[in-house]
Amino acid sequence: MSGQRPESVVLDRAAIESLIPHREPFLWLDEVIELTDTLVRARRRVPEDLPVFSGHYPEFPVLPGVLLCEAAFQAGAVLIAAGGDIPDGLVPVVTRQQETRFRRMVRPGEVLDIEARLDETLGAAWFLTGKVSVDGQVAVRLQFACTAAEAR
Repeated sequence: MSGQRPESVVLDRAAIESLIPHREPFLWLDEVIELTDTLVRARRRVPEDLPVFSGHYPEFPVLPGVLLCEAAFQAGAVLIAAGGDIPDGLVPVVTRQQETRFRRMVRPGEVLDIEARLDETLGAAWFLTGKVSVDGQVAVRLQFACTAAEAR
């Protein structure tokens, strides 16, 4: 994308790990490039050697849609945790997913642009909208809800 200034990293991987409990091999955020009270934008490069590709359409590897949704969920968890709205010892967990629409396949080596937007907070429940894109093309859009659970 010539002419565009590269966006700076707001949170690196270590900072993300300080906010949410996810770790390799199931951490789906490499960096956060924007973080406000109601929006988080993150990125994840899909490794070409990701083990799931050996079994998910091995002749035409495609990232499973559930992992795209998980990337949006993790971005939402970062947004909630960074906002300081969750008490110590608790973590945001997904309790509902709806209105999920898959639009584009994701292939090895592509870069996910991940967004989660906080739509509403009701007590200890957060309602969010997520979107994952590649090269400006939407791969998935979804709505989801989270509540606080004990991190045991």
